[in-house]
Amino acid sequence: MQPSFLRRLHRAVYYGLLASLEKRIYSSRRVALTAVSPRTAELLGKYFHRRGVPVIPNGVDALQFSPAARLARREHARARWHFRASEFVLLLIGNDWDNKGLPAILEALAALSDLPAKLLIVGNDAIAPSLGLAQRFGVVDCCVWEPATPDILEAYAAADLYVSPSKEDSFGIPVAEAMACGLPAITSIFAGVSSLLHDGVDSLILRDPHDAKTLATMIRALYEKAEWRSRMGQAAARASLEWTWDRNAAAVWDFLTELSARKNSSHPS
Repeated sequence: MQPSFLRRLHRAVYYGLLASLEKRIYSSRRVALTAVSPRTAELLGKYFHRRGVPVIPNGVDALQFSPAARLARREHARARWHFRASEFVLLLIGNDWDNKGLPAILEALAALSDLPAKLLIVGNDAIAPSLGLAQRFGVVDCCVWEPATPDILEAYAAADLYVSPSKEDSFGIPVAEAMACGLPAITSIFAGVSSLLHDGVDSLILRDPHDAKTLATMIRALYEKAEWRSRMGQAAARASLEWTWDRNAAAVWDFLTELSARKNSSHPS
């Protein structure tokens, strides 16, 4: 059997099992829920009739991911992948590259052939499908595939722009980590994190994740307008301070404390 077939089979079984468990668990009123984004809360209402679910965004380690940490490693990271100083490096991180919007990125890259653009793709997905697509668009020489690594800061340090026009994402941790590092980011309205962002200020948000033409326009604008790109990166770092682990932990603690108090009041000793 081909590894790609086994991967697709595994993914189909995995997501099928998750969907079955979601229906059973999320629909139960005995289960208390929080959502990582307003979009996820909306979907819980739409598919499982759970209204008013509180939102607690995922947390980002502000000590590990920061503009200072990224810039301190930039020279070494660029040298690792042989990126020249003049090259504009796009970054995508994830394990389901199709869902993260890689086809649209590759198509946009083809429309940007006059720019010194490179694309660093990090994750453990099968390379063959995206490699074939890159060859079809004539951009394979612009792409670098890298297996997932615990030291993911190295990838952020090498990049100039994070790009992930997700087709569906409950939150989008790499977007938040990139922004915490002071990188401008492009995502889509179908990534949960997008509902916490400010389009044109701390990020750019694509309305249609398949719209490679608009995506290319966004990338070109950020390449050509270095001052805007810098301001957006600074705004991104400030915005990410709303999603620190400390804030996440405090919100979760408050949620659990309220649940405990409700439970005790309804079952007095």
